[in-house]
Amino acid sequence: MSTVNTKRFELQGADGGPLRGEVRTVGSGEARPAVIICHGFKGFKDWGFFPKLAGRLARAGLTAITFNFSGSGVGPDGGSFSEPDRFGHSTFSGDVKDLETVANYLAKGRLCDGLDEIHSYGLFGHSRGGGTAVLHAASNTNVGALVTWSAIANTNRWDSETIARWRADGKVDIVNARTGEVLPIFTDTLDDIELSGEALDIAGAASRVQAPWLIVHGAEDESVSTEEAQTLYNAANKETTEINVIPGGTHTFGARHPWSGYTTELDSAVGGTIVWFSRYLL
Repeated sequence: MSTVNTKRFELQGADGGPLRGEVRTVGSGEARPAVIICHGFKGFKDWGFFPKLAGRLARAGLTAITFNFSGSGVGPDGGSFSEPDRFGHSTFSGDVKDLETVANYLAKGRLCDGLDEIHSYGLFGHSRGGGTAVLHAASNTNVGALVTWSAIANTNRWDSETIARWRADGKVDIVNARTGEVLPIFTDTLDDIELSGEALDIAGAASRVQAPWLIVHGAEDESVSTEEAQTLYNAANKETTEINVIPGGTHTFGARHPWSGYTTELDSAVGGTIVWFSRYLL
């Protein structure tokens, strides 16, 4: 099996702090098309399936780029939420800006040593990262192919009672089910949604995506309803978009962290993703 080479990079994130990432290639990587991978809420670049997906993309002949959004909360060790304040002040607009930063450095050949300028690239996003990818693809014609898994179709995910309590307390606490850590989310997120308006309209952005787009969703997704996948598909260009609802698939298609191996549903999602990017980028 081909050896995957990994190089780290660090840029400035939307919040002014470090934006940490990695580039995976097989061989030198200079002339290979690239795919930028976006994790979701409470996710990070080293969570579960992301390193496996990146490795398989690299072995398929692509350069795979993973990174932690500046508001991920995950610190330099890459695996613990040691930056809870950054997590608490994260916003959707900040995610969009982080992705734009990575794409700009990629285009200029400044992401890491050994990569040429890459102006056209593929884009992958899971859950909230899928929504961010749609927003980016809608306004960037240099996205050559798009794949979203379990993507959200709207940014406002809370009922009025939760929002009122959130405003009154100045924060809402989120529990990391795996570790038991309690992470705060301050009102920056609510302010951002209210002030940004159409700029964060994911369903509206879906209608402007020009790149060939594969929408993948689990039929048993417990976090993001399959109705949101249908909303995105209904808004998208049917000539260039396909939807694949995987029977039995959960929000992560059965993947866990730490990594515990492939499920049938995850293998199906990964396989379809590799085929899609290979078809439109290679």
